[in-house]
Amino acid sequence: MKFYEYKAHEIFRKYGIRVPRGVLATRPEEIVDPPFPCVVKAQVLVGGRGKAGGIKFARTLEEARENARSILGMSIGPYTVRQVYLQEMLDIDQELYLSITIDRSARAPLLMASVQGGVDIESVPENRIFRMHIPPLVGVQPYLLRALAKALALPEEIATQVSDIAGKAYALFRGEDAELVEINPLAVLKDGRVMAGDAKLIIDDNAEYRHPEYADLPQDRTPLEEDPEKVNQAFEILLKANPSVILLNIFGGITKADTVALGVKEALEEMHVNVPVVARIKGVNEGRAREILAGIGHPADTVEEAAEIAVKASTGGA
Repeated sequence: MKFYEYKAHEIFRKYGIRVPRGVLATRPEEIVDPPFPCVVKAQVLVGGRGKAGGIKFARTLEEARENARSILGMSIGPYTVRQVYLQEMLDIDQELYLSITIDRSARAPLLMASVQGGVDIESVPENRIFRMHIPPLVGVQPYLLRALAKALALPEEIATQVSDIAGKAYALFRGEDAELVEINPLAVLKDGRVMAGDAKLIIDDNAEYRHPEYADLPQDRTPLEEDPEKVNQAFEILLKANPSVILLNIFGGITKADTVALGVKEALEEMHVNVPVVARIKGVNEGRAREILAGIGHPADTVEEAAEIAVKASTGGA
């Protein structure tokens, strides 16, 4: 599960990581009292916002609304911008990079940092990136933070704040079952404070059952995922054969299972399909997918069970 930047900032605050003030808006008219001067940021779950024109600066209410109006509805990658985050503009002296991710080959969390923040980490030379694995059983220890401070060669008062943020970022990483916690830039302000600028947070889909508070968060969908037309076309072809029963075997891979199930439900209802429908579905959020499909037919846990139900339904036994 990927989080929009504004939501990632909320979670950062929960763990005591300092972030800029900001307000969310879905329409220009909703913008009333943003923190001026501010940065108007498109909220999409993909990189490249700045290059696509999805980040603009504003110093007045009129300018903020005009920038929001130009960003809302624009396409960035496969996604359409539906909300903007107006974040206070930071007076930055230095941009750092800090992240914690999973190194699956080492079976351990990996702390990465660099003094060259504000750019894609892939573009930073290897010798300018600090890397150290975090022992899962003991977490972030003082020796690791000392190595971090030494590698970044920061003044003591800045290094202390960066070390504190690294420790809190790991607490967030563990507490939220994250796959990635990334702060880029980690901003060193001219007044000496260190603050998380842009924030990226990805939580392991397999741990969603431990975080019901995030179950209904909006997720970006591509036009293909949002438009049931492709599903409609498939059913149109299928119904020409006058089937006595329809058996669906669906695997929700990149697209979550409940998203697929919702698309199937909408297509069936729109086309007024009146033959029995049996569906076996697997993937992320498959429990919710079965609940959705239960309203339109017969959900099944396995292909064998689905086939058995389909045979009975075709002969009027289900």
